[in-house]
Amino acid sequence: MTFPILSLMIWLPLLGAVLLYIPQGSPAAAARTARWIALWTSLIVLVLAIVMLIGFNPHIHGFQFNETAAWIPQFHIAYRLGIDGISLFFIVLSALLTPIVILASWRETRRVRDYMAAFLLLETMTIGMFSALDFLMFYIFFEGVLIPMYLIIGVWGGERRIHAAIKFFVFTLAGSLPMLLALVWMWHHAGTTDMITLMHTPIPPHIQDWLFLAFLASFGVKAAVWPLHTWLPDAYGEAPLPGTIMLAAVLSKMGAYGFLRFSLPMLPDAAQYFAPLMFALGIMGVIYISFAALAQTDMKRMIAYSSVAHMGLIVVGIFTFTVIGIEGALFQMVSHGLVIAALFLCVGILLARGHSLRLDQLGGLAVRMPVFASFLMLFVMANVGLPGTSGFVGEILVMVGAIQINFWVAILTGTGMILSVMYMLVMVRRVLFDQARSVANAIITDLTGKEWLMLAPLAVLVIALGFVPSGLTYAFHNAVTDLVHAHVAALQQQATLAMARP
Repeated sequence: MTFPILSLMIWLPLLGAVLLYIPQGSPAAAARTARWIALWTSLIVLVLAIVMLIGFNPHIHGFQFNETAAWIPQFHIAYRLGIDGISLFFIVLSALLTPIVILASWRETRRVRDYMAAFLLLETMTIGMFSALDFLMFYIFFEGVLIPMYLIIGVWGGERRIHAAIKFFVFTLAGSLPMLLALVWMWHHAGTTDMITLMHTPIPPHIQDWLFLAFLASFGVKAAVWPLHTWLPDAYGEAPLPGTIMLAAVLSKMGAYGFLRFSLPMLPDAAQYFAPLMFALGIMGVIYISFAALAQTDMKRMIAYSSVAHMGLIVVGIFTFTVIGIEGALFQMVSHGLVIAALFLCVGILLARGHSLRLDQLGGLAVRMPVFASFLMLFVMANVGLPGTSGFVGEILVMVGAIQINFWVAILTGTGMILSVMYMLVMVRRVLFDQARSVANAIITDLTGKEWLMLAPLAVLVIALGFVPSGLTYAFHNAVTDLVHAHVAALQQQATLAMARP
C-alpha cells in the first residue's frame, strides 16, 4: 500500500478547520490561536505538496500516487485519487497560495475562526477536485468550493457583498446543473463513474454534442469564459483580497482543468466540432475584456478584468488540440496563478496602508515606496508577457499552437498581448510615476517583513519559470502528449466507423 499523500493533503486542512473551534479562554486568544493553526496546517500541506512534486516521475505515463477504496460499490462508485502532469501543478499552486492568503489575512478581526476555517475548507475542496479520479467525487469537490467562497464573499466582502455572493452562487450552481445531468447519463451509459474508464468509453457523436454543451455551461462559468463571465467583476470587486486571490489564481483554473480532463478525452468529436466556437469565445474574451480593463478607473477591477482576458488566451490554447498549444495553456494557467495572486497582494498592501484604489488618487509610489514599486513592476511585466518572465513562455507557446491551426486565430489572440501592455502600463504610470497625491490617513512606508515573505517567493518563481520553463513543461509533456494522441486516435476510430456504415 502506497503512502496516502493525496488523502493527507485533502483532509488535513479540514482537520485544521475543526481544530480552530477548540474552546479558548477569550475571543482574542481564540483569534490568535486560529491564525497560527491555519498557518501551520497550510504549511504542512505545502511541505507535503513539495514532497509529492519531488516524488513525481515525469517519465511515467498515466496517473501516479493512486489511491482507491470502496465507497458505494453497488453503483460502482469508489474513492479514487491520482494525479498526472496536468493536475500536479494545480495542486502545488493551491498548496502554495493558501499559506500566503492566510498571512495576507493576518489583520482580519471579524469572526477570525470562521474566516480561517473557510480558507482551509477551500483548500480541501480545490486539492480534492484536482486529485479526484471518480466523476462523482470530482463533482462533489467542484461544487463544494461554492460553500467557503460564498461565505468569504458574503460575510467579509465589501458594501455590495451580498449581491456579489448571491450572483456568484447562482451563476456557478446553475452552470453546474447540466454537468450533473451529464454525469448521470455517463454513469448510466458506462456503468461506472471511474474517470479513467470513461476516457476510454465510446460515446455516440450526437450525444457528445449535448454533453459538451453541458460541460461548457459548468466549466465556462468557472473559467469566466465570455459571455459567462458577468458574475466575475462583482465577485472580484467585493470579495476580500485573500478571497479574490483564490478566485483568480485557483478557482478560475478549475474550469480550464475540466475542459482538459473531460471535454477533450471523453468527447473528442464534440470538442473538434465546437472548437471554432471555443476559439470565438476565447478571442472575444481576449479583445472585449481587454477594452473593458482599459476603461476601468479602479486598480483592483483593472487587474480583475486582466485575469479574465488571460483566461480567453488559455481557452484558445486548449482547443488547438496540439501538444505545444495545450502545454502553453497549462504553463499560462500556472504562471497566471502566480502573477495574478502577486498583483492582488500588491493591491492589498496599498489597502492596508489606507490608500484609495482609484487610479486618479494614486501616484508617486515609485519614489515613496521603491521596493513595492519594483515588485509591482516585475509582476506587471510578467502579466504582459515580457521575455524572461513566466508570462512570456505561456503566451508564446499558445501563439505557436494557434498558428499551426489557423493564422487568423493566432493574430486575433495575439492582440491580447498588445492590449494588455496598454492597460497595464496605464495602471503603472498612474500608480507609480504620476504626480504624488496626498491621501488622508494613508501611510507611506515600504514593504514589511511579512509582505516580503508573501511577494518574494512569487517573484522568484515568476523569474525562474521565465528562464527555465522546462521545469514545468518537462513534467506535463507526457500527459499532454497522451491526451493529444488519444484525441486523434478517437477521431480516427470514429471516422473509420462512419465509413463502414452502409
